Amino acid sequence: MGERSGRTTGRVAKRLAALLASSAVLLSAAAPALAAVPARSVLTSALTGALTSGSADYPAAMVIDTVKPIVASQSGDAVTITGQVTNTSGSELKSTHVAVRNPYENKPVQTRSDLGLIASRNTPAGLDGTDQNPGSNQQLGNLGAGQSRPFSVTVTPGQLGFDGTGVYELAVDIWGGTDDNEKPRPLGIARTFLPYNPQPASQPTRIATLWPLTHTPELVAQTMPDNEQTPVLRDESLATDLAPNGRLFQLVKTGEGLPGLTWVVDPDLLDAVYAMTKPYRVQKPGTTGESAQNDNTVAGTGKAAADAWLKELRTAVATGGNEVVALPYADPDFASIAHNGAGLAGTDTALHKAGTAGRLTAEGRLSVDVRSGVAWPYQGYLDQQIAATTRAAGDDLVLVNGASLPEDAKKLSYTPNAVRQLGGGQNALVSDQTISELFQQNLSSQQAKTAATQRFLAETLVITQEQPADQRNLLIMPPRTLTVDAANTLAAAIKEAQKDGWLSLAKLDTVAAATPTPGANTSVPGPTDYPDGLRGSELSASALADVMNVQSGLDQLMRILTQPQRVRSPFSAAMLRSMSTQWRDKPDAGSAYRTGVQDYLNNLVSAVKVPAKSVITLPGDSGTLLVSVKNDLNQAVGNLELRLTSGQLNRLNVGPPESIVLDATTSRTLRFPAKAQVNGSVQLTAQLYTTGPDAQPYGAPVTFTVEVTSVTQGVLYVIGCGVVLILLAAVRFYLQRKKRSTDPVDEPAADAADEPGSDPDATAGAEHASGPDSDPGSAADAGDPVSGDEKVGH
Repeated sequence: MGERSGRTTGRVAKRLAALLASSAVLLSAAAPALAAVPARSVLTSALTGALTSGSADYPAAMVIDTVKPIVASQSGDAVTITGQVTNTSGSELKSTHVAVRNPYENKPVQTRSDLGLIASRNTPAGLDGTDQNPGSNQQLGNLGAGQSRPFSVTVTPGQLGFDGTGVYELAVDIWGGTDDNEKPRPLGIARTFLPYNPQPASQPTRIATLWPLTHTPELVAQTMPDNEQTPVLRDESLATDLAPNGRLFQLVKTGEGLPGLTWVVDPDLLDAVYAMTKPYRVQKPGTTGESAQNDNTVAGTGKAAADAWLKELRTAVATGGNEVVALPYADPDFASIAHNGAGLAGTDTALHKAGTAGRLTAEGRLSVDVRSGVAWPYQGYLDQQIAATTRAAGDDLVLVNGASLPEDAKKLSYTPNAVRQLGGGQNALVSDQTISELFQQNLSSQQAKTAATQRFLAETLVITQEQPADQRNLLIMPPRTLTVDAANTLAAAIKEAQKDGWLSLAKLDTVAAATPTPGANTSVPGPTDYPDGLRGSELSASALADVMNVQSGLDQLMRILTQPQRVRSPFSAAMLRSMSTQWRDKPDAGSAYRTGVQDYLNNLVSAVKVPAKSVITLPGDSGTLLVSVKNDLNQAVGNLELRLTSGQLNRLNVGPPESIVLDATTSRTLRFPAKAQVNGSVQLTAQLYTTGPDAQPYGAPVTFTVEVTSVTQGVLYVIGCGVVLILLAAVRFYLQRKKRSTDPVDEPAADAADEPGSDPDATAGAEHASGPDSDPGSAADAGDPVSGDEKVGH
């Protein structure tokens, strides 16, 4: 409806002002009056409790602050309504007064759809009742432009003409004149509901109320390198929530006063709190991917708060009639996995592990029996893909938002039981959408609290009266991040309804065991019917793939560690936390967490490595190549070998792989025999491998160059040296002969020796016969000059 409808509405309202003043029934004015304001949701209107801004025809905005008592049980009960009225126009409102209208035909509201219609109206209408009860009149006088004034009116059910048990509209409006028309007319209205219950129901409606205890993941994959593996948290936000004024502490205190609650707990939260009961560390900003050390963490300060909260929670859940539901560990985002991780290797295994770990952790930390096998998709929205994913994960019960399985009023005229059979051995518990959404709003103001309380009481009483002899079983699903204001408001409303007999708290399993209502909607919507607004915050396919890839890197690291248990459990839990539903409201923090897990794993894997090399020289045709392997981890590693691979086997061959065992934070140099065929540069690759039947490369390869001096050059070098030695010997021989030619000689001996025909043996005999006084050196030089030259070489 555009401006034309708005102008028409104004003219109609002015014509009907006189009839309103005389208490005439203005049923025909209801529809055009609604057109005078922007359309708003039923629940938004219900929680504001009044027109949030004035208009030209209705310039007074009204809100209801309190209704006391919130339920009337006798006709003489005095009911006081307080609130405020504000003049939103630019001129004075004259001679104003407020009063409570008598209900339309003095009858209670008959159906839940009528409750919705009443809550959706924003301006005075004939269906709000026509007579202002004179006993509730309060004069406010003139109201200047922009001026606000409180009001307080008191009336009894008898004065309002209530006719029997039921829910009645409680409408308070303001009358007065304006500058252009001083004749009294309705200027604004505020509405709420008042249950009137003189005769309590014989069959109260049973409600399973989820009481969620969740928090964004805090524990990281890192632990301190001490023997105790001191845990590390990403920040101290959990300590704040656990403190006496914190959200989680207040939820436990409020829930303690409601026996019969269904506590829905993320076991990862319990692990984080338990870790905080002992010494723990907190990461410094910007260190998410680093190994935890004293210099990049600080001591945690939440031990006292964690101790107190865990003790309080154990006491609360042990109360008779309560039930504890353990969500899969870290509350995995089923919707994201179903829509973006279909067929991704490892997801089914991870979800099964999450279910088992969730149950064991919750039972161990709380010392009570828990209900597992329960899936809670984001905001409870379901489609066929999500149903299949939860079923594959082994969850036989799914908590579903009523918006996913709405009822057709033409097929079913009353509120059905929450349980629905989905097939494949899986059931759904469908929440009551209208009631659940009341506590998903901002309830920080008194007006919002009152509106939500009265609407809750009205809805549940009408449900009970729909089929008085047929006890219904409902599910109330507040948001995962239930606020303290919403929790307190819900708890107070439940207590009142229980006291007045039309509601009783029941365990989740009790509601799930009820008989499904014939005709209730069991048609799970297809993926195209899933709300588009929720897809934008889902984990992407690439983000999920990165999480699953962590497992392959972790498997590789596990093969070489001598103490794999120090790493396996922290990383397995961190993978599940990386897919948590809790990151939906904090996508940047979730992305940083996933990046930190991957970076930390990369750092661990790369801590065992071959240091980079550049060039190695190999002189000659053979030698030994030295290659180092370094272990920067805080534990010993084994099941490794180093392989050297030649890029040119026809030029250079290297020895076989070398096995490796390294103590923590040590290095070792390995020796590889090498044999060269020709000279030049050859590329070698050093690659670590795991050992065993399925050997795999470990870490990144390191490539370096070997400069080879060929075999041919070595031989030439040796030959050249030999030639030089021969030349030196020849020179010496020449010099010695030249010297002898200039020295005096024994002439007879020379004549005898040189005389033709002389007996050479005589000379020899004389040589061998020389006595001790003879010069053996001279004899040698004279008889065998070469032998003298050979001595030079020694």
